[in-house]
Amino acid sequence: MSNLYTPGSGSNVSSSSSSSFVSRRDIRASNPTGALPVISSPGKTHSTSAGSFDFEAMLVSLHEIFERDRQIASQSDATRCGICYLHFIMSELQYRDEEGFYVCAGCERALGRQTLPMVRQQQK
Repeated sequence: MSNLYTPGSGSNVSSSSSSSFVSRRDIRASNPTGALPVISSPGKTHSTSAGSFDFEAMLVSLHEIFERDRQIASQSDATRCGICYLHFIMSELQYRDEEGFYVCAGCERALGRQTLPMVRQQQK
């Protein structure tokens, strides 16, 4: 009996599942990233170029957002939005007295008139 799992081989379910575990472990150990290979179903195909482009664009966008956040956070008159937790200059934030936190224009637009109780209130 082999340590490698092959789908449909053998009739013993328990040894098949333990062999599957060993095989997945071996694959993960031999992969430099530690990730398991993607298993695709025979009937489905997808384009990786469009998916990777979207992923790369998302990473670039996140990098720009966090870079801007770090620049603003270094200023003395900056504080965080209580919803998205990004830094803004105080003049760009509204304090919601009822809930006790600052909110940026984007989050305020998304919240509308809805109240959002906070566990911890921000100092005004």
